[in-house]
Amino acid sequence: MSTTYDASLDVAPPESRRRSPLTFAVAAVAAVLVLVAVFGAGWFAHSRSHPGEDSVEAGFARDMSSHHAQAVEMSMLALDKGVDPELRLLAGEIVQAQQAQIGMMQTWLREWGLDPTGHRPPMSWMKDGAALLQDGRMPGMASAADMTRLRALSGHEFDTLYMKLMQQHHLGGIHMAEGVLAETSEPDVSWLAQSMVNNQKAELEFIQQIITKIGA
Repeated sequence: MSTTYDASLDVAPPESRRRSPLTFAVAAVAAVLVLVAVFGAGWFAHSRSHPGEDSVEAGFARDMSSHHAQAVEMSMLALDKGVDPELRLLAGEIVQAQQAQIGMMQTWLREWGLDPTGHRPPMSWMKDGAALLQDGRMPGMASAADMTRLRALSGHEFDTLYMKLMQQHHLGGIHMAEGVLAETSEPDVSWLAQSMVNNQKAELEFIQQIITKIGA
């Protein structure tokens, strides 16, 4: 087999298809700039779509996380000290549901690049929210004195106070969830807030049944 170079096989491209190194460089830079522009615009649009520091959504996620945390604390006490079996069942459901919802709201804040706590006062995200505060507490939240008393009680007295505090707590939480539903355009926030409204309204009916049964 011959290894001699055959010049007849060297076919030069037509003149119209030849490009100089400079032409290739310009084309490459242009392609890169197009990619940067496309991906940059997409990233910017995505980042701008996140709720901001002072948004309704961020305020709701922060405040409702704190609101839920107290319900979880009270319900953990009920699991330990409650007497009525239906009350204990309800307490377990509240712990599981509201702790999971806290996790969802804290995940939102991380995805939005926001801190778990903000610089604005509680309820400032909601119209007339400041007027809903009672001694600095969000709607339905138990006072420090109520929590101290709840921790000290046992038996029927514990069950009675827990049910009354949780009833008020749910009423306040529903009001807050309905407040964000009226303002937000974030699908995830709307979905979770509506779930809170539905679940807590159903639990309020169960709470009232327990209150009637135990004579609270």
